[in-house]
Amino acid sequence: MTASERIDRMIEDLTDWRGKTLAILRKSILAADPEIIEEWKWMGSPVWSRDGIIAVGNAHKGKVKLTFMYGAQLPDPDKLFNTGFEGNARRAIDLFEGDKVNAPALKTLIRAAIELNHAKSRKSAKKPAKKAAGTRATAKKKA
Repeated sequence: MTASERIDRMIEDLTDWRGKTLAILRKSILAADPEIIEEWKWMGSPVWSRDGIIAVGNAHKGKVKLTFMYGAQLPDPDKLFNTGFEGNARRAIDLFEGDKVNAPALKTLIRAAIELNHAKSRKSAKKPAKKAAGTRATAKKKA
């Protein structure tokens, strides 16, 4: 079973408002960029990635949580993040029954996360390769 099929099944199995909310989140995430990849990690979590993890979705007893891996580094002009402020990296959006998903703002946030992942991958590509252990650079002696 593919990751997308597992996510489909998870949404189907959540027969209350949480399944509908997760489906709306997923639709907005995938609409933000056609190259987003769906993954299934950590024994049951939908993950959306592009050049690194963007966000992880989870349905809890009383909420649906969308956690952004590097949310603390993202601009959030629409104030979607409402939890996770105590950490230095992650931020999350907790949605409760009756909450509406602000799809345009979520797409903007997803695109910002993708751009951050691109910047991180460009930065790591520019780093010089480390020398192998036990080797030394030798300088030429002047004659």
